[in-house]
Amino acid sequence: MDVDAFRAVHEQEWARLRALVATRHLSGAQADELVVLYQRTATHLSSLRSAQSEPVLLDELSTLLVRARARLTGSRYTAWRQVRHFAVRGLPAALWRVRWWALGAAAASTLLAVAAGVWMAGNPAAQASLFGSDEDVRRLVESDFAGYYTEYGNASFAGRVWTNNALVAATCIVLGVTGVFVVYALAQNALNVGLQGGLLIEHGRGELFFGLILPHGLLELTAVFVAAGAGLKLFWSWVAPGARSRAQALATEGRAMVGVALGLVFVLFVSGLVEGFVTPSPLPTWARIGIGALALAAFLAYVVLLGRPAARAGETGDLEARYAGDAVPVSG
Repeated sequence: MDVDAFRAVHEQEWARLRALVATRHLSGAQADELVVLYQRTATHLSSLRSAQSEPVLLDELSTLLVRARARLTGSRYTAWRQVRHFAVRGLPAALWRVRWWALGAAAASTLLAVAAGVWMAGNPAAQASLFGSDEDVRRLVESDFAGYYTEYGNASFAGRVWTNNALVAATCIVLGVTGVFVVYALAQNALNVGLQGGLLIEHGRGELFFGLILPHGLLELTAVFVAAGAGLKLFWSWVAPGARSRAQALATEGRAMVGVALGLVFVLFVSGLVEGFVTPSPLPTWARIGIGALALAAFLAYVVLLGRPAARAGETGDLEARYAGDAVPVSG
């Protein structure tokens, strides 16, 4: 087939089809013409594919036919609409559904951190064993703990903590199916915070500890607890799948929890900005903590105000049925 000659013969029809697709309001005659040109162009594309024509022309006609089909069927489900649906309904619904798991993770972590802090504060032998000599402890308390937040430039530090925390959160969710990694990650994080907090409080630096931890930690730790809750929910989906098969339960919850992981990337980006720019700033302690509290309040409002009604309406955070596939009917 002479592709150039074929294009020359049919270019005007394709151009007319493009014009009709771009027309905002079609008359009855124009709609009929659109149908005819759509069918003709589909035939042209089939002929060109059979002749193994140039890929550029094939892609051009394929794109044109997709747009024409969307115009004929009245579909307006664009990529941006999918993003909006995820942000306004899917993600907040999934976050709302893991709230009790997240609260459980938060409660367990808080109890472990407080216990570790109390143990550390009254145990000089443990301080020497974990943090080194008296000189090492003095250096940590007086300079190293605060110096961690000013070691790098603001933007660089924010980027480092964001990527690290996002990786930890995603790992908690992805490996949550094991049920073991989540508990390990939570325990490690709680012990790290609790032991350092107990050491600083023991040496009269409690205000410094809370003044540096709370501004970003309010949102950051909440995101970690949500990630842990999502991972535990994923684990429980195959332990107790209910009426669903284990494979179906794991697939359904897995898709929803991956959406949570994507959403937490943005949440942790915000907490990273706070940790990089607000925590080490010269602002008063109350102002820095206030900024962190506002960030947390915004996140909680997003989950409650959007997530609760979406979940009550049946939204789970999973893919739409046309993408997720049909579910096998079950009794009960």
